[in-house]
Amino acid sequence: MSSRPLLIAHRGASWAAPENTLAAAELAWQEGADAVEADFRLTADGRLVAIHDESTLRVSGVNLPVAETTLGQLRRLDVGAWNDQRWTGQRLATLDEMLATTPPDRQFVIEIKCGAEAVGELARVLRSGVISSSRVSVISYDREVLSGLRQRLPEPAVLLVARFEQCAIGWQPSAEELVKIAHDDDLDGLSVMACDHVDADFVRTVKAAGLTLWVWTVDDPNEAQRLIAAGLDALTTNRPGWLREQLAG
Repeated sequence: MSSRPLLIAHRGASWAAPENTLAAAELAWQEGADAVEADFRLTADGRLVAIHDESTLRVSGVNLPVAETTLGQLRRLDVGAWNDQRWTGQRLATLDEMLATTPPDRQFVIEIKCGAEAVGELARVLRSGVISSSRVSVISYDREVLSGLRQRLPEPAVLLVARFEQCAIGWQPSAEELVKIAHDDDLDGLSVMACDHVDADFVRTVKAAGLTLWVWTVDDPNEAQRLIAAGLDALTTNRPGWLREQLAG
């Protein structure tokens, strides 16, 4: 692990710019993010575009299901003005376009929000050489996405996304359960939600298993300091520049 954890810009610098857009990615790089993370879904004509939701309604005001709409149709929508008028004119970006924003010394994180149907197009884009696959990580809740990509391409790091629930017997799933899944699927690590469950013991269990550990989404400096002290590898934040300044202070 490096001397400090990586700061990953969640959907780009999405505190200030419209999430999952080229503008948000560019702003994150300007703010010194170590990596940009963006969400991707497959269009009706088989292209991966940067969007979190199944529909375009929240980011455009027009309700088009991404999986049932072609890239050309989706490109007609403005996905910037909902955030602020100064972002008017932002269009849904393809995976190729988002990867191409990455500076030579930075990394890009692809979160696949759909299912294993995306793996073929994902592998095609990564093989195309827009950036080196060694500078790309792929994360997903869907184990079939990660195992399917690992079978096709050995190089990109693959991490399982996990959220937690607190129940009568404590937080679930446990670190041990997640480690078993990661080992069973030959994954490189975990990207987990920030909560009290992720403490020094949790981090030690994951790291002792030889896995990378990222935590999302952290915008509070005190919570960031707690997690850094626990020893994680990366923090995902909506405010990469601001959070780095707070931590430095």
